[in-house]
Amino acid sequence: MSVDELIHQRILHAPRELVWRCLTVPSELARFWGPRGTVTPADGIIVELRPGGRFETLMIGAHGSHRMVAVFTEVVPPERLAWVEPFSGMRTTSTLGDLGDGTTEVVIRQRHVPEAMRTPEARAGFLTSLDRLEEHLATHTREDRS
Repeated sequence: MSVDELIHQRILHAPRELVWRCLTVPSELARFWGPRGTVTPADGIIVELRPGGRFETLMIGAHGSHRMVAVFTEVVPPERLAWVEPFSGMRTTSTLGDLGDGTTEVVIRQRHVPEAMRTPEARAGFLTSLDRLEEHLATHTREDRS
């Protein structure tokens, strides 16, 4: 692993198809996208789910807003999603592994990560977005049981 690369892994207690839907449908993304303390309105999200398609999110927090602009480079439902952010050159690849017991292993690999996003604070913020995803998935699984 190089200095400008980050890898995040998480086991999510939800089936892979549900995790995929949450990562690719704007109304789902709006429920958890971004670090804790931010909101991402559904009308600020663009998902053109195909290689070459746009992926944009507008995250709004106490210190202002940030628009993530990317282009999908790989879309393999429901197992792999990759994009590049043209302004920074950062590349993100998310791999969803079906563990066979209703859980999904998510591995997010980011390459060419800008220095500001590699600080301990930024990395901790990113992990809270995975926490938010996990919490959102739990609401789905509770609804599925009722």
